[in-house]
Amino acid sequence: MNMEKKKIDYRDYAGQVISAMRPGILLTTKVGEKVNSMVIGWGTLGIIWEKPVFVAYVRNCRYTRQMLDENPEFTINVPVGDFNKKILGICGGKSGRDMDKIEAAGLTLVEPEKISVPGIKEFPLTLECRLLYRQKQEDGELSEELKKRFYTVETDDHIAYYAEIVDAYIIE
Repeated sequence: MNMEKKKIDYRDYAGQVISAMRPGILLTTKVGEKVNSMVIGWGTLGIIWEKPVFVAYVRNCRYTRQMLDENPEFTINVPVGDFNKKILGICGGKSGRDMDKIEAAGLTLVEPEKISVPGIKEFPLTLECRLLYRQKQEDGELSEELKKRFYTVETDDHIAYYAEIVDAYIIE
C-alpha cells in the first residue's frame, strides 16, 4: 500500500526510538512474499564507518534471524502516539514460522522507498536498513551477571546486525 511519507533526519528522533524500545518496537523482514515482524527491546543508533547505523540484536534461534540470512534488509518500525498493544503481544509472543503475524496483528504494510522490506502503518516512524556487518555473540566474553540474567539456555545467544539507515520517514 502506498501512503504519504514525511522524510525525517533519524537523529532528530533518536530519543523517541530509544524510549520506545521499552516496551518494544518492531523489526520487520521480508523473504519472497513473506513478511514478518518481531518485537525488539534492544538496539543501538549511531555512526559507524561514517554511516548512520542501527544495530539490532536478534537471538540466534529466531525466525527473523533465518530471514535476515536470506535477505539482509529490514525496517525498524516505531509507534508514534497511541497504538494497539495487542500488536506487541502477537509480534513478540508468536513465531512467524508458525503463523502470519502481519495478518494476525492487523498490520498494514507500506511500500518501502529504498529497500525490499515494507514499513508498518501502525508503527509509522520507519528506518529502512541494509546490513553492513553481523557479529555472533562470544559467550565467553559475557559477564556472569549477564549470563545468569539473559542466557539460561546455551543456544539462546544473540547476533548483532549492524545496518546502514538508508532512509527514514514517518508514514502519514
